[in-house]
Amino acid sequence: MIKRTLVFSNPTYLSLGNQQLIISFPEKEKESKTVPIEDIGVLVMEHQQITISHAVIAAMLENNVAIISCDSTHMPTGLLLPLDGGHTQSERFRYQIEASLPLKKQLWQQTISAKIYNQSRVLEELGHPVENMYRWSKNVRSGDPDNYEGRAAAYYWQHIFSPYLEFYRGRSGDPPNNLLNYGYAILRAIVARGLVSSGLLPTLGIFHRNKYNAYCLADDIMEPYRPYVDKIVYAIVAEGLDYGELNTELKIRLLQLPQVTVRFEDISSPLLVAISRTTASLARCFEGISRKINYPEL
Repeated sequence: MIKRTLVFSNPTYLSLGNQQLIISFPEKEKESKTVPIEDIGVLVMEHQQITISHAVIAAMLENNVAIISCDSTHMPTGLLLPLDGGHTQSERFRYQIEASLPLKKQLWQQTISAKIYNQSRVLEELGHPVENMYRWSKNVRSGDPDNYEGRAAAYYWQHIFSPYLEFYRGRSGDPPNNLLNYGYAILRAIVARGLVSSGLLPTLGIFHRNKYNAYCLADDIMEPYRPYVDKIVYAIVAEGLDYGELNTELKIRLLQLPQVTVRFEDISSPLLVAISRTTASLARCFEGISRKINYPEL
């Protein structure tokens, strides 16, 4: 079953009854609604006047729902995830903590190779030459000492929006950076959710290291999935929509990300499910059962 993404952008009361999320509104003329907790994958709270009960939070965490809190500008700023990711969690924590540096470098090599390949596919679909990108994706060495990720990023961002605008990627940059930031924040939450469900610590990265970052591993594993966000943003730009401000219409488009179909060698699945497959394969790598992270290909 495809999990639902719920977004609340107006004053709302969220309570629990019979394992159903009860959605009520301050306006008495508005009828309350219910949604089964087990059907929810991601819950986004955008408005500053949302009241949520502790019973809802507990039920959400028990069902591995990622709860995202937004600031006054409607940008995601907080993430709430369950502590218990499975019956073998402590053992998986130990495997992850004790992972060797060579293993981490090999996992990063696979991650960057997959990211560059998926970026190549995006540009190829848009008609840009990508022979260099494909070559870089194949030549990534353990730990990416040649910084093929940086080379690919420079080429990628120079070309992806080139038919419509001169673009520079930066969190504080001009639009459509605002759309990319929002989409990546949602993706990050989904990846963190998958890591926890696989019994892993999102904090301990294989490459990213920052004592102020609680989601270093999520930032690592989301890299090959970023092009799926980029495709949504490109479509918005290509359609000529006004993307200067991140309005409700644009957010609805970006929040379709968990339902986007992604393809592995042997199966297709919604992105939300695909990420769980990726994180489960990462857990097997830490355990020594496998040496390959299962990433999708665009």
